[in-house]
Amino acid sequence: MRTRVLLALLLLNGTAVIAADAGAPAESRVVRYEAKENELKFVYGVALPVARLRSGDVLETNTFDALGNSVNKPGDQPDPSKGPNPLTGPFYVEGAEPGDALAVRILSVEVDRDQGIGEMGPGFGALNTSFYTPMLNPDLPARIYFYPIDRKSGMATFRAQDSDFAVQIPMHPFLGCIGVAPPMGEARASITPGEWGGNMDAPEISAGHTLYLPVNVAGALLYVGDGHAAQGDGEVAGTGIEIPMRVRLQVEVIKGRRLKWPRLENDGSIMAVGAYRPLDDALRIAFTELIDWIHADYGLSRLDAYELLSKVAQIRLSEMVDPNYVVIAKIPKKYLPAKKK
Repeated sequence: MRTRVLLALLLLNGTAVIAADAGAPAESRVVRYEAKENELKFVYGVALPVARLRSGDVLETNTFDALGNSVNKPGDQPDPSKGPNPLTGPFYVEGAEPGDALAVRILSVEVDRDQGIGEMGPGFGALNTSFYTPMLNPDLPARIYFYPIDRKSGMATFRAQDSDFAVQIPMHPFLGCIGVAPPMGEARASITPGEWGGNMDAPEISAGHTLYLPVNVAGALLYVGDGHAAQGDGEVAGTGIEIPMRVRLQVEVIKGRRLKWPRLENDGSIMAVGAYRPLDDALRIAFTELIDWIHADYGLSRLDAYELLSKVAQIRLSEMVDPNYVVIAKIPKKYLPAKKK
């Protein structure tokens, strides 16, 4: 058994622990960081890093739920100062420079509480009046739902408030928020998805997937948060089953790999993300990016890739409630030629 070596590093915004860990991927270093409430961020942007990572390192950290862990029992109300979508980070990745890509392998995402939260309320949700979709009719009422979590069975329980109906929902833990600092020195609200990643609410940000993000500033500045125990396509009422998480991620800098938008990959498929309004433009971004990926890495012409996608592509509408909507376009690798060397 390998000997573990621990080195504590004191940083301006918290404490990171670096370790050689026999349970991590081969030849990787583990950086452990425990986020505290007063260290959370609410924008993607340039900020002092809470820890520094090297390419190949494994990050182990925690996230708060979308309401900042402020709602725990009936009668509690969300604390506006703790949400929405508090972020853990940023994490500075050494060697990452604008024009590179940051690969983030999702090793594990685990719920960190035995109760999840669902919320609906004025000004938010696909079927509600909002800033972008003003209506003359009244807002829907505010409601909070509590979801008991059974970690052993991997199930969450929905309980109706207007009847005695209840049903179990299989859990699929994932990170609703993961992104880097945006380009041109911008700071973007934690609730917003875009070309930097962000609040994509994509169930594909789960164990077994790799996310590729464009690097816009030195160190990339990676943020994570907004864990979901489960979520339906579209996140139509505005939330998934919101819950704190414990996550393990491995980062890798891909030098000179310039990306415009986030991409995802697992053993069976490649996926491209479009995040914009209106919804049809988000879809166009996702498919254009997927065609470019197929052309660059698998050698098909763009028109051949376009025709092939028209026959075998899959689409997920991840969410249509945030300031930008998110569409993921996917193609199973079994339909593609061998990847170019």
